[in-house]
Amino acid sequence: MFGFIKKEYLCGMKTKDEYVNYWMTQALSDWAAVNSLFHGKNYLQSLFFAHLVIEKLCKALWIKHNEENVPPRTHNLMHLLSATPVELTEVWNEFVLSLNRFQMEGRYPDYFTKMHAICNKDFTIAMLETTNKLRLCLLEKLP
Repeated sequence: MFGFIKKEYLCGMKTKDEYVNYWMTQALSDWAAVNSLFHGKNYLQSLFFAHLVIEKLCKALWIKHNEENVPPRTHNLMHLLSATPVELTEVWNEFVLSLNRFQMEGRYPDYFTKMHAICNKDFTIAMLETTNKLRLCLLEKLP
């Protein structure tokens, strides 16, 4: 609950597909949160959750393409994708790097204050539209 993986849930899984589906389900739930936060005018928080969506899809991809069923404990999207055959264009790489900022800047007060001013409605709409395109692209690479 609250974004943490329930130990009893993971212990009950046995197949790679179950682990992949777990992360995909979590990403879907977080995408709903992105929309709720955006409509509540919590723009920075919606971008933080947008990062979580992509992170969880990257973890599903990592599991799909690696022997282990538990991905590395990292929020770095590029690091997760580097252990998969997924190759992004330079444009997507730049976007992923910009989205990576929100995993840190949504967590710490000094970054939060700085980024809150930047994350207005128009900026957030543009980021979320691009995030959705990336989300759909990554989903195509999953079962």
